[in-house]
Amino acid sequence: MVENISKEQVSELPVEVFPGRIIVIDTAEKALQAVQYLRQTKIIGFDSETKPSFQRGKSYKVSLIQLATRDTCFLFRLNLIDFPPCLAELLDDPEVQKIGLSLKDDFAAIRKRVKTFAPQNFIELQAFVKKVGIKELGLQRIYAILFSKRITKTQRLSNWEADVLTDAQKMYASVDAWACLKIYEKLNETPIN
Repeated sequence: MVENISKEQVSELPVEVFPGRIIVIDTAEKALQAVQYLRQTKIIGFDSETKPSFQRGKSYKVSLIQLATRDTCFLFRLNLIDFPPCLAELLDDPEVQKIGLSLKDDFAAIRKRVKTFAPQNFIELQAFVKKVGIKELGLQRIYAILFSKRITKTQRLSNWEADVLTDAQKMYASVDAWACLKIYEKLNETPIN
């Protein structure tokens, strides 16, 4: 297996797109329905987005939580619905496995919004990929090594608190959470040393 890949090599790869349904969660009722759906699966991809600040000393709370199954990604607009108790319960649930990357940063951002956040059963991909000999730690490069596709990062610094998310934002957010799940499942097919 390839251990690393250059930025130039990644830039030459075809762009990955999320092939499933993308559902924006902007009400408490929709959040409850989404969590009920997600509880039917035992493993989900996880990511979060925060509105970037371009002023020193100014920061924002986490704006978006993305939770993906193989065919559906839910985008929880926390800036609109705050942090619904049902979402906190799902992220704290030891029965549902959550896969993410750079979780320490995500957790710190979430704790600015919810002090009692107590995540359980999360797998950190950065630690997991090392076990199979991948030296890259960024999602884009790990994904490129495993799938020969590129995750575009053009929306990373966009306004995650916009009144309406653009299609490009929704795709970016969905791919990031789904890619975590795909990487984990792919590496579980690979014998770990």
